[in-house]
Amino acid sequence: MTKRFLQIHLLTSYPPANLNRDDLGRPKTAIMGGTTRLRISSQSLKRAWRKSELFTNAFEGLIGTRTRKMIEKTINHLKSKNIDNIVIEQLEETLFEKVAKKDTIIHFSDVENSILCEKSEYIANKTEEYIKSLTSSGKKREKEIKEFIDSQKNDLSIFINTHKNIDISLFGRMLTSSPAHNMEAACQVAHAISVHKVALEDDYFTAVDDLNAPGEDSGSAHIGITEFAAGLFYLYVCIDRKLLLKNLQEDEQLMAKTLSTFIEAITTISPTGKQNSFASRARASYVLVEKGEQQPRSLSAAFLKSIHTSDMLSDSIQALTQLRENMNDIYGDCADELYEMNVLTASGKLSELKDFMGN
Repeated sequence: MTKRFLQIHLLTSYPPANLNRDDLGRPKTAIMGGTTRLRISSQSLKRAWRKSELFTNAFEGLIGTRTRKMIEKTINHLKSKNIDNIVIEQLEETLFEKVAKKDTIIHFSDVENSILCEKSEYIANKTEEYIKSLTSSGKKREKEIKEFIDSQKNDLSIFINTHKNIDISLFGRMLTSSPAHNMEAACQVAHAISVHKVALEDDYFTAVDDLNAPGEDSGSAHIGITEFAAGLFYLYVCIDRKLLLKNLQEDEQLMAKTLSTFIEAITTISPTGKQNSFASRARASYVLVEKGEQQPRSLSAAFLKSIHTSDMLSDSIQALTQLRENMNDIYGDCADELYEMNVLTASGKLSELKDFMGN
């Protein structure tokens, strides 16, 4: 590994869309430079990348699961092994207490999922052996079973930081119940923001009943309104390669594959919101990647002044590169190496960009 930080700057143009909705179903926005801009949250972007076929195919078995149903999944595993229902009920209480509170979303690695199933089954079998030795009945018997499982619950510690899950290594994990096993994200993702001001528009639509009799019922069966907007977005991503390598258990080959796959994902994968209604799939029109040991910085200030020209993409690239040059003049070089890919000028190649990321 050479340079510690990778800084990625992208400009991506989306046609009319509603990629990321707020609680009212409207496209998300933010005020920047005194004007309303379109926004795509980092959470929406990260989910689209990690759930994409590109990621799942490239890293089979190394993509985690975010769920509040892991305990339920484990209980179903025990039921499939024909474990005594009394044991399952008592063990379920312990699982909720030890591993995760009910209805809490936790990001599990595949390894941790297997560990949970294996340890739960082991304790369940030990409990069944213990039950055979009991002579008590009723409430006393249930109490003794519960006490026995409680005595085993320390064996249910499943969270480890020795896995190589790609998404957890990149985007981190917080465990309030087991903070010692938190993992700091090696990849920081900003919210994508439009370089220009926007006004959300309304799409009035109707759905007609195909079985309506002509001349008898010519009205629609449903009327609705959905909001949308189009935008050219700036996205900033920063990766700490030193931390990523640590998270991936010092596996340099896996880190190189992670970085090259990641850059392909963020340049080609769109958020999935309302895609069937708008088909708003896009690829990055401009990408700038910087490598260096220097303190990272976003170039979002290039768009504090909203860009509204007839050549918006070209002018946005100019604003971005000009700010970068100005910062270098004032602070000294903010990176040691860079690679650009520009669709407007047909310069750069994705294959070369992937190599630049991975090396």
